[in-house]
Amino acid sequence: MVESKTEKLAMAVANHMEKGDKFSSMLGMKLVSAEAGEAVVSLEITELLVNGHGICHGGVMFSLADTAFAYACNSRNHKTVALNCSISFLAPVKIGQILRATATEKSLKGRTGVYDIAVCDEAGETVALFRGTSYRMKDFVIETD
Repeated sequence: MVESKTEKLAMAVANHMEKGDKFSSMLGMKLVSAEAGEAVVSLEITELLVNGHGICHGGVMFSLADTAFAYACNSRNHKTVALNCSISFLAPVKIGQILRATATEKSLKGRTGVYDIAVCDEAGETVALFRGTSYRMKDFVIETD
């Protein structure tokens, strides 16, 4: 399959951001894909990522969704930050489960965008829903030709 120019740009931006994101790397997050307005990030839940109840810490799940959100809203190479984010936790996640956060752009008007991120387990069950509103700044993420 031949990648389009926008797909190549989105992956280049996401790869650049991934290299600088030590926090997401420390947790074990992996960039799966990025396209214009979309991104997928995965994470295996380890014993270091659970709370006192033995289930995935809410902050970890929020961080996973937030990372996918960041890749999606920066995918057009405009430096973009979060204005507002919320998450609903729908099901517990245990050690050994692999999560995938899929970010999808719902609206992009002027400098603001709205993104929905579904966090699913390996069986495809949605375990959390995240919505983020972004604000585009004037700078670019990476230099292009």
